[in-house]
Amino acid sequence: MSDIIKLLPDHVANQIAAGEVVQRPASIVKELMENAIDAGATKVELIVRDAGKNLIQVVDNGSGMSETDARLAFERHATSKISTTEDIFRISTKGFRGEALASIAAVAQVELKTKTQDAKTGTNIYIEGGGFQFQEPIQTAEGSNFSVKNLFYNVPARRKFLKNNNVEFRHIIDEFQRVALAHENLDFELFHNDDIVFRLRKSSLLQRIVEIFGRKLHSILIPIKEDLGWIKLHGFVAKPEGAKKVRGEQFFFVNGRFFRSAYFNKAVQEAFEGLLLPGYIPTFFLFLELDPEKVDVNIHPQKTEVKFEDENLIFALVRSTIKKSLGIYNVAPSLDFDRDASIDAFVHQTSKSSSFRAPEITVDRDYNPFLEERASAGDRTALTEMYQQNIPAEPSKINLFEDEDFDEDLMRLPNGYWLFNKGGKTLMLDLGRMQRLVISERNAKKKLSNEKHTLLFSLEYHMNETEKNKFRSIKKFLPELGFEMVIANDNVLRIDAVPEGLKETQVMKFMENLFDILEYKTEEEFLNFYQNQWNKIQSKSRFDFLYKIDAEQVIRDFTALGFPEYLPGGKRCYIEIPLDELKNKF
Repeated sequence: MSDIIKLLPDHVANQIAAGEVVQRPASIVKELMENAIDAGATKVELIVRDAGKNLIQVVDNGSGMSETDARLAFERHATSKISTTEDIFRISTKGFRGEALASIAAVAQVELKTKTQDAKTGTNIYIEGGGFQFQEPIQTAEGSNFSVKNLFYNVPARRKFLKNNNVEFRHIIDEFQRVALAHENLDFELFHNDDIVFRLRKSSLLQRIVEIFGRKLHSILIPIKEDLGWIKLHGFVAKPEGAKKVRGEQFFFVNGRFFRSAYFNKAVQEAFEGLLLPGYIPTFFLFLELDPEKVDVNIHPQKTEVKFEDENLIFALVRSTIKKSLGIYNVAPSLDFDRDASIDAFVHQTSKSSSFRAPEITVDRDYNPFLEERASAGDRTALTEMYQQNIPAEPSKINLFEDEDFDEDLMRLPNGYWLFNKGGKTLMLDLGRMQRLVISERNAKKKLSNEKHTLLFSLEYHMNETEKNKFRSIKKFLPELGFEMVIANDNVLRIDAVPEGLKETQVMKFMENLFDILEYKTEEEFLNFYQNQWNKIQSKSRFDFLYKIDAEQVIRDFTALGFPEYLPGGKRCYIEIPLDELKNKF
């Protein structure tokens, strides 16, 4: 039998390796920007065309490379970051494997112009599809200028799997933001198709967050800080009103490197326990600093997942520090009876750094000293209606089905749900979801209204750069829906008219909801999402249903639809309470 195993040619091996390193244009942005940081740059400029498919250019004022280093940088496993295996466990730089540039050059046309501070001339190198084309001296500025053109031009099967420009540019913005957040002491610029998207100047972390994500965050950010000696934690979390139903503004960094961790996300979520509505995710920007030997950043090709030596202790640190800060800023009680005792062994606090607060008096504003007296006078029914929000409704008999000869009991629970006896079954109702389905069915029978209401005073919505780009992608649809709005100056969206039926108090929340989705692929997708948001904003939440008369009307309308159990998205409108199981509890 003849031999069948053979060594792959270098260019084929490099293209295969590129599959791990270069997944999309954003992968190249991450690698090149991190190289600029490692080179000591104080200013990094990112220029992209067609969402990076045709050009990704990163210009920095870092240390640059010599003629020899510039050539070697494109060889596989060529790196200045490590020399021995042990160095992998003491990583203090962004990159270290020496694979990125070789992988990028294997699937694109790459040009590098670079110069060191003490050199008279720089070096210009051009590589195409992994093949070295030329190297020559050149007059250029100190630092490095990488241009990556026509990504995947020689691997068409991979190029066709790239998403549309909106999606790919969204990923580029994500990578840009992560690097910019971790290095607020540096200048960054991002251009897309000659338009300036971000121009960030050296600033504080708070200023950098606000510059990227908008002024609306400024007033709701709470500082987080703890120093245990072996580990430091600092950053910001947003108050509960900054929480969202979609992920996007949740950032963890370790030693200046962005990473993802479902485990630590859970620590943040637990710190907000009891403060957020179900399904909402807190906004946070948290930075960990610890000995590089206690963290392994080499477990993922994109280095976005890391492994910690003291993972449980860090979980407890994140959770308890956030809870403490929420208490200090009067968002939640600062006493934490569930605090992990193991964290206390590492906490070192001094009386000088401690702050003391005067005791606060809690007043029950709903207390009425005349309640018993008036109730004894026979006015209990009126009082029950007055305090409906805090006192569970007494059962009332209502007949919602004229063709049935039985009454139904209806009672509100303190958590906003209602108990309802129907056909011999006891159901727990989510009236908010039931009303949303009723409104959705009602709106589906008529076209989206383009009647508009001109505002007496224009409203201003302060957009961050991400929202600004999303607005550009949907603005052509807005006039036919009844909106009149324009970017007045910088990132301020001036709203002059809104659709008839949209209250002025609802406009800002409605716009936030439109910008929450990552991208709209088609006009139909946008209109469907718009209609869904319109239905939501016309609906109440289950907590808003306080009176039986409102509950009865929703149940009547919902019954006309056939009393469906689920919303189209799969969420339940009601559940049945198993009475037989309840009997076993006694």
